[in-house]
Amino acid sequence: MDHHHDPGTGSSTVDVLALVLRLALLLATAFLAGGGLLRPLAGELTRTRKVTLSGLGGLSALLAVVSAFAADVNVVALAVHVVLAVAVPLLLRWPRAGRWASVALLALAVLETSAGGTGVGFALDSVFVAGAAVWFGFALFGPVATAAVRPGPLAVTLGGVFAVAGAVRFGVSGLGFDRRLVTTVFGLVVVVLVVVPLVVSGLAAVLRARAYRVGAAGVAVAFLAWSALGAIPAPPPLPVPGVPLLAAEPGFPVLVSPQRPGHNVVHFPASAGDDLSAGVRGGPVTKAVARPGAEGTWADVELPPGRSDLEIHRGGTTTAVEVDAGTAPGPAIAPADAPECASAALGGLVAGRADVLTACPSDALTPEDGGALVKLVEFLAVRKPSAVTLVADASPRGVAAARLVRETAARTGLAVRPDAGPDTALVVVSGWGPGATALTRAAELQRLEPTHQYGLYLAPWLLNGPIVNTVASASLPLRFDPREATAVGYAVAVGNHFGGESPTLGGFRSWLGAGGTAGDVQIFAAAQVNAMPMYPTEPHATGMVLDRDYAGQWVPDGTIVPITAVLR
Repeated sequence: MDHHHDPGTGSSTVDVLALVLRLALLLATAFLAGGGLLRPLAGELTRTRKVTLSGLGGLSALLAVVSAFAADVNVVALAVHVVLAVAVPLLLRWPRAGRWASVALLALAVLETSAGGTGVGFALDSVFVAGAAVWFGFALFGPVATAAVRPGPLAVTLGGVFAVAGAVRFGVSGLGFDRRLVTTVFGLVVVVLVVVPLVVSGLAAVLRARAYRVGAAGVAVAFLAWSALGAIPAPPPLPVPGVPLLAAEPGFPVLVSPQRPGHNVVHFPASAGDDLSAGVRGGPVTKAVARPGAEGTWADVELPPGRSDLEIHRGGTTTAVEVDAGTAPGPAIAPADAPECASAALGGLVAGRADVLTACPSDALTPEDGGALVKLVEFLAVRKPSAVTLVADASPRGVAAARLVRETAARTGLAVRPDAGPDTALVVVSGWGPGATALTRAAELQRLEPTHQYGLYLAPWLLNGPIVNTVASASLPLRFDPREATAVGYAVAVGNHFGGESPTLGGFRSWLGAGGTAGDVQIFAAAQVNAMPMYPTEPHATGMVLDRDYAGQWVPDGTIVPITAVLR
């Protein structure tokens, strides 16, 4: 469940000031445009109405100018707004000309209200703002009846339009009938948009033409709520039990997996810092620490059944994230496999899916990975190392992979043994933690004496930056090219959504969905390289990339390239 959203307007004094100025500007402009539209129906104006319209014109122009200092505005639109706001009261003696100026001002108010919206949203803005302006015009001049305009039926029609527009706005808000309607500012504003137009519609049905002045305050409230809604961030979706939670309330991404009662892991990207801890409100707090083979930091948290607040502590700051573990038991996840499982779920969340987590990659050896391991062992058998040093773990995938490697090695005449040798090849089919430990040990041995001179080989699921970067170079049998567009697209997406997090195979498969990475197998080498290091001021070839930390990399500060053709 993705809780990522943009920071809310109103989080600072500047934002609040800009919002208040915008709302005051739009309301004054709507009253002014409505008055100009109905001016031809009013006959001779009283001094009070002239002063009122002149005051509205001056206020609208002044607020437009002041708002330019509180927010970025289009200079041309600002100038047009000021000219039209001044023109409407100046053209009171020429009602028809004033009406056209009012139409132009109303169109500008619609554009300012919609704030770049398109489609259904823009249509709703146009109908609501135009209807409100007409209502305000009748409230200023009184229900003047003509052969073309019957104020009573028009009031009923406008009331119905407001009610329908409010209902549609509620329908597209994405809230539904849930607690966010009364627990968030966005929800309360939506409630106002639904309830107040219904009240105005009821007044119009009873009072008819007399409803304009009586209901003007209600229409003004609804208009302000409508105009403010675009500046208020929509609340994140409600957490769904069993769906790992991706939240951004603390100001940085947080991943909670599997969001079931009992043991859960809370994951933070490395960019969030290392002074982090997490715990359910009122319960123990656990410091987030690094895990072997995994990126960022991780905290173990026990979630109670049902809804609760997960508190994230960073230095002296505490932020609460709402979680809902439900009551059903979650999948049995070994602590060592929890980071890989959470990373796989993250891929689906980044793709916009909210899938209940029922299994982890370590629960079974997929046919795609099994076939890749068979081709890897057959490739090694041709190279003829003295033996394969096999590293596995006790997970169902690790057990099945180890058995498959031994069977294939026996069929191809290749020995398998647990200890390292100078002319052996290391094959790692364990999970992330044991895999990182095995590579660290291999790197230490290679620094002391010739060891595994036939290479270090990893199962496909071990393609993860913290693992492959443990050694200078390691090879993996893959069914996709990490440099091609789809793989790079996923790497960029997960990095953008989760604070620069590196991609993983499990996350890539979840991101892709059905179909996965079922291509031909090639051996790829992942290596920490820095070819031709140069300072930015040094002469270099046109187009040469000097920064290795660009988006879309599968191996941070390194590279991954194919070293074989397709294995048949």
